[in-house]
Amino acid sequence: MSPGAETLASGERRTRAPFGRRLARVADGEDHGAYRLLWATDPGGPSDPCPGQFYMLAAASGWGGGEDGRPYLPRAFSQARVAHDRYGAQRLGFLLEAIGPGTDRLARLERGDELWLAGPFGTGFRPPGPTPDADRAVLVGGGIGSAPILALADELGRDATVLLGFRSARHAAAASLFDAGPRVATDDGSVGHHALVTDFLRDELDRDARATVLACGPPPMLEAVRALCAARGVEAQLALESGMACGYGACFGCAVPTRDGFLRLCLDGPVLDAAQLETALFEGAGH
Repeated sequence: MSPGAETLASGERRTRAPFGRRLARVADGEDHGAYRLLWATDPGGPSDPCPGQFYMLAAASGWGGGEDGRPYLPRAFSQARVAHDRYGAQRLGFLLEAIGPGTDRLARLERGDELWLAGPFGTGFRPPGPTPDADRAVLVGGGIGSAPILALADELGRDATVLLGFRSARHAAAASLFDAGPRVATDDGSVGHHALVTDFLRDELDRDARATVLACGPPPMLEAVRALCAARGVEAQLALESGMACGYGACFGCAVPTRDGFLRLCLDGPVLDAAQLETALFEGAGH
């Protein structure tokens, strides 16, 4: 376990965030097909966020007041990778896809630009322990949801099985970031296998169900993962997404229904045990 992280009595993992936002600086940007890996230097932030936690990001200038005058709220992003520069300052890598005015503004940031950053928030993935019923980790990522899966794969190393699903070859270029030799599926068959990533998961669990599944992706994928694991009695952790405006639990925009009532993903998630959910398909899920 990293020095900055802690495990709560409930078993949840988190690195505590200082209150308020802080100013970071863009260190670099890498294009990977449809995605951009944006690196930000965060010397004042806590060390070693847990895979599955997230940050709220906003450009420090030119943020809001677009053509229609609409202000942009900060956007929630899980860190995809954590590194350190030659001076020891922490660098955070965020995987972005420009799908609207807010994410487009972030994706256009260049080296030296300033970035408002708050976090890390929420709870991260719990690495599976060596038990007779779950002696291996199966990581499942879909699209931009591959970001926290990349951070988790970096932590677990090559012992983890990594399954990734993308829309097209242009999106699947992000698979090159993984060191663990992932299996790749694409919706259009342009690279890897013409299949759904959950087809890979079904094969894995049919071959050997002694696993813990850790997944992040679009709601239909997460629901398929939940159902597959529930049918086989396999433990699963799902990193969910819902509308977020603050990250501190004040706005209740990310409240989701569970078997135990509503939970705020920014505080009680975004990683939840699949067994807590009736379904991963709920109003407000996804982008």
